[in-house]
Amino acid sequence: MTEARAKARPEPGESRFAQGFALFAECLLTGVWIAVAALPLVTYPAAFAAGARHLGRRMAHERGGWREFAADFRAAVRHGWLVGVAGWAALAVVWIDVRAVRDGLPGGPLVGALGVLALIGAAVAGLRAAADWRPGASWRSLLASAGRRTVLDPAGSFLLVGGLAVVVCSGWFSAPLAVAVLGAVAAAAVAVEERYRRR
Repeated sequence: MTEARAKARPEPGESRFAQGFALFAECLLTGVWIAVAALPLVTYPAAFAAGARHLGRRMAHERGGWREFAADFRAAVRHGWLVGVAGWAALAVVWIDVRAVRDGLPGGPLVGALGVLALIGAAVAGLRAAADWRPGASWRSLLASAGRRTVLDPAGSFLLVGGLAVVVCSGWFSAPLAVAVLGAVAAAAVAVEERYRRR
């Protein structure tokens, strides 16, 4: 474990392009790990939290691999599955809302638009909370502070909305491509949170 915390400095002669490409490859691999960990469907918040921690270690040039990812996932899923259930419940409510709008509910377009915007905001707050997760952290407090940051940092939030849009478009084009892009969204969430902390 001590070795896992040791710094993994970039090679002295390694170019910035090589470092960037290595990080990009790590994002793709992490996307696969996130997808596998999220297969039970309610574990996606814990999977993103573990992926964000892994990529945070990579960006800080610390050693870490599958074992550290799995340990973080086990710690995050203890209460993170409840967040996953709440996310699916919110999606079901918005889906019912959109169905009611299509059936001609008075004032439906406005209600439907507000429901979809609220769902997107909740997804962004969830990503920000996952990027900020540490072992022992309370998901409730993480989500509350992430909700505030979602509103107070619109530029970072719009960046994450763009990342989610890329995942959806990639999935529409080719499902395996969407799996790999999940890691890039986790990296974007880590970068957005780091940018917010340095403001």
